[in-house]
Parts: sequence; C-alpha cells; structure tokens
Amino acid sequence: MRPNVFSAFSIASMLALAGTALAQQPAPAPAPAPGPPAEYGAPITNEQAKAVAGAAFAAAKKNNWRMAIAIVGPAGELVYFEKMDGTQLASGEISQGKGRTAVLFRRPSKAFADQYAAGNTAFTTFPEKPVASEGGLPIVVNGKIVGAIGASGGTGQQDGMTAAAGASAAK
Repeated sequence: MRPNVFSAFSIASMLALAGTALAQQPAPAPAPAPGPPAEYGAPITNEQAKAVAGAAFAAAKKNNWRMAIAIVGPAGELVYFEKMDGTQLASGEISQGKGRTAVLFRRPSKAFADQYAAGNTAFTTFPEKPVASEGGLPIVVNGKIVGAIGASGGTGQQDGMTAAAGASAAK
C-alpha cells in the first residue's frame, strides 16, 4: 500500500507544480484591432496611374498572364486603362469594377470574396455593388488613398498579384 500512496502523492505534487507554472505564464497579447482605413488624399495623377499600371503590366507579362488593368481615382472614376492582347473581353469591365470596389470601400476587393465564401452576402444589397473577387487594391501614397487598381484576366490569385505589383509602385 505504501508505494501506491507515495506514487499518488508524487503525481499529485507534479501536477500541482505544473499547474502553477502554467498559471504564471502571461496571457498572449490580444490581436490588435484593425485600424481605421486610410483617408482619401488628392486624386491619383495621370503620371502616377501610368507608373502603377506599368508595374502591374510588367508583372503580368513576366508571368505570361493576359490582364486588363484599370486605375481609378478616389471617386471610382477611370483614370487609366490598359489591356494586354488576347485578354478575355469581360476583363475590362471586371478590372474597373474591382478598382471601384477597392477605392469606394477602402479595402481590397478580396475582402468581399472572403465574406461571400464565409456565407455573408449582405453586401450584395448595397446600392454600389462591390465586386467580390481578388484583384482590386487601394493605392496609398503618403498614408492617403489616391485611387485604386483593378486587375482581371487570370485566376483570382494572379489578379491579386498583378494588382499588388502595381499598387506597390505608387509614389
């Protein structure tokens, strides 16, 4: 009997010490709350739009993706558009829609695709119907949204990578 009592006491002591050690660990820091989206700035200039589209076009060409690339201003108006030869016809309108979505809602168009995939379709009732597809990104210069880029013609991921290459070239 004595060995069983000793074993039970040893196990209980180890569990108590382990519980104390775990209790002393600091709680993980909560994830930071997303900050407010960037504010709008002066509209993107034609020269800036050409540079953004040029970087996106170069990324698409390097990867052999046929893309339509639209640059829109802060109100969603078309500032610059370029389409590669052989790009599907619908991509022109889709790229503009992705750009408008990104600038008017101040977030990537992929955010709506993610919400749609999660079953949230409430945004489909908005008067300005967002395009729920990857490939639209706000263009931010000096912390202000000056416009957005929309890319269409490949897979969602390809469109997103093309748009990101363009948006990162903004100055």
